[in-house]
Amino acid sequence: MRTAVVWDALEAALSGAPREVVDLGGGTGGFAVRLAESGHRVRVVDPSPDALASLARRAREADLDVSGLQGDVADLVDVVGAGSADVVLCHGVLEVVDPTLALDRISQVLRPGGLLSLVVGQRHASVITRAMAGHFQLARTLLDDPAPVDARTGRRFTAPEVTDLLAAAGFTDVAVHAVRVFADLVPAALVDHEPGAAAALVDLERAVAQRPEYLPLATQLHVLATRG
Repeated sequence: MRTAVVWDALEAALSGAPREVVDLGGGTGGFAVRLAESGHRVRVVDPSPDALASLARRAREADLDVSGLQGDVADLVDVVGAGSADVVLCHGVLEVVDPTLALDRISQVLRPGGLLSLVVGQRHASVITRAMAGHFQLARTLLDDPAPVDARTGRRFTAPEVTDLLAAAGFTDVAVHAVRVFADLVPAALVDHEPGAAAALVDLERAVAQRPEYLPLATQLHVLATRG
């Protein structure tokens, strides 16, 4: 339910021939394994040996060949090689690294015309979430300040900030999707116990994913962009 919009966009973009995919910060392989099941060749780059060990077990149980490589944004090019990827996934990473450095390294790894799938936390929704939790000063600070909130959650982005960063890094054909506009607001008990509620909620999320007026309400932004 929380990733349906992302998967819709990814599967549409990756239809056709198998691609060389690098999943930066892919952890235990939530996206990597499913992409490998679709025939893509996937390498996961993650700094955590424990996450990579879980990835290896998961891939082995699914009888899939998914490579796990220890590394991070700074050494990405050394780990996977320049111009070696058709697609790079960077989901939930840009919040906790230098975004300019990360996009530069990703651009080097992608072949010309390669695809970047980016998922980032969206700042306006974070302001609302913190205000609803009673953290009013933190919400006020986050309102206008793009700097990281704390070491755990990192920074948050608005849609214009993300598109500006991508343009500066040489990416084109940028498409932004709203992710989790309603999913984090609807009580879990309703979704779990009301017949048909989960499917209806996914349909609603899909219906607003490409409506720009809902971007400020989305917990996350999913962005597809092409390396120029």
